[in-house]
Amino acid sequence: MTADAQTADAAAPSIPRLLVIVFLPFAGGYFLSYLFRSINAVIAPQLTAEVGLTAADLGLLTSCYFLAFASFQLPLGVLLDRYGPRRVQSVLLLSAAIGALLFAIGGSLAELAIARALIGLGAAGGLMSSFKAITLWFPKERWPLINGCFLAMGGLGAIAATAPLEEALEVTDWRGVFLILAAVTVAVAAVIRFVVPERAAHGVAGGTLQEQIAGFKTVFVDRLFWRVAPLTITTMTANLAIQGLWAGPWLRDVAGLDRHGVAGYLLAIATSMTIGFVASGALADVCGRRGIGLIPVIGWMAGSFILTQAVITFELMPTAMMPWLAFGLLANGAALVYPLLNRHFAISLAGRASTGLNMLAFFGAFAGQYLLGAAIDLWPLAESGGYRPEAYRWAFGGLLALQCTSLLWYFLPGRTSEPETAR
Repeated sequence: MTADAQTADAAAPSIPRLLVIVFLPFAGGYFLSYLFRSINAVIAPQLTAEVGLTAADLGLLTSCYFLAFASFQLPLGVLLDRYGPRRVQSVLLLSAAIGALLFAIGGSLAELAIARALIGLGAAGGLMSSFKAITLWFPKERWPLINGCFLAMGGLGAIAATAPLEEALEVTDWRGVFLILAAVTVAVAAVIRFVVPERAAHGVAGGTLQEQIAGFKTVFVDRLFWRVAPLTITTMTANLAIQGLWAGPWLRDVAGLDRHGVAGYLLAIATSMTIGFVASGALADVCGRRGIGLIPVIGWMAGSFILTQAVITFELMPTAMMPWLAFGLLANGAALVYPLLNRHFAISLAGRASTGLNMLAFFGAFAGQYLLGAAIDLWPLAESGGYRPEAYRWAFGGLLALQCTSLLWYFLPGRTSEPETAR
């Protein structure tokens, strides 16, 4: 460690102060990222009626967020490792603000899709910049717990996109909501820019831009990376595609809930998911203290998540809230892969390792959200005007099969030992 780095460590703020000047500002950006990600699940009926969208159109429009989000992950990794999370995230959020403004005034599928893509671009750093900031400022033995608490802030964004959003739609329409969100996003960007401190002496990649881009080769040829990638991609796709959009229509068409009932269930799912973020981090922390690594914890949480989806997919308890509460609670067990990778790779590669995996996961979410809609459209509409239960059953079942396959790959014999850290 250099003398400058030692001096920086000596001057590092206390943990309570770090929570205020680092954790909370980045949490505000991730809150907005998850709110933008989930908002279409509630405003879908208004969008469908006003713009005239099919299920495939709705899936494509909503998934434009994921397409732009995923496409920017590799450049994001280089930028985070080169310039640090503070500068990168504050600039990106301005794109989300512009996208929200354009979404508020858009009148066609094309205009809304472009706006949604700008939002996705602006939200692309919400989680990864925060993980990078956590690796820079907080002790590594606490990363799973701190990451879990941070992810809970995204859960609060998902909560805001349910019943609270439904109440806001009683006061204004979806266009008014997006105008408000544009202003709030600019405010959060300013807080990150002017409140969060820099820590350039730690974890900043040196060398030329070409050398930094070449660092992705280290990530993409790593055996651990490809052990965890399929499970992370498929489980995150299921979570993001279903909770972020298709849970709402399913609850309407299969469970038979009205508009307020759907919003109430979505609120319960988001609340359960928020609890699950913290619980998964705490579980990993407790297991770590007892000598149980992250790999088995991730695997068994993912397996439980798959079983929960099977109950929903095959309508074993179609009107019960319990399966959906379990869905939310277990949905983000795969997020523990990120601290696993950050421990495995050198800190100067942390941004590229996380964004490399995130790129694959969100391309999966883009494909999943759109293809679920396309699959549902293969069946004619029900007499009520909604989608048929068998359409959901086949669409969700295909996604479930992919997750089962990836779980088998994850648990192949000889592949479950905890990797050595590269630190």
